[in-house]
Amino acid sequence: MADTNETSNSAIALGPRIAASGGFDQLYREGMGLIEAVASYLDQEGRHESRLLPREASFLYATESMRLTTRLMQIASWLLLQRAVNEGEITRESARAEKEKVQFSATPSERGGPGYDHLPLQLRDFIDQGDKLFDRVTQLDQLERGKLPETTAPQVNGIADQFSRLQAAFRRS
Repeated sequence: MADTNETSNSAIALGPRIAASGGFDQLYREGMGLIEAVASYLDQEGRHESRLLPREASFLYATESMRLTTRLMQIASWLLLQRAVNEGEITRESARAEKEKVQFSATPSERGGPGYDHLPLQLRDFIDQGDKLFDRVTQLDQLERGKLPETTAPQVNGIADQFSRLQAAFRRS
C-alpha cells in the first residue's frame, strides 16, 4: 500500500499533460495551417504586392517577411517535436534536448515605424497571427518545462484571502 503522505505531497506536473492534450492538437493544426498560408501568400500574392510598394516599405516588407518566416519555422520545429513526444516517437528528455537547439527569437513588443502602414494588410494580419501563435507556443513550452508563466500583476491567493477574512470575522464574534 502506498504511503498517502508521500503521494499527497508530490505535485502533479500539469505542463506535460497540457502539451499532450487535445488542446495541443488544435494548436498544431492552427500552427501548421498558418505556416502553409504564409508560405503560399509570400510565394504568390505577397510577391506581387511587394513589387508595388514604395522603396522604404519594400525594405520593411523583406525584413518583416523574413522575421515572420523565421519565427514560424521555429514554431514548426517545436510543434513537430512536441507531436513526436505525444505520439511516443521520442522521449520527453530527447525532445527537450532538441528544443534547446531551437532558440525562439524575440517578438518585437511594438510594431510599426516608417513604412509599416504601407505593408499589405494581409502581411500585417499574418504578422499578428504569428505573434499570437508565438506567445501561445512559448507559454506552453514554459508550462511543459515546469515553469509558471510570468505575470506582471501580483498573484492574489483567493483561498488564503477568504480564509483570512473568515478568521477575522470569527475573532470579532
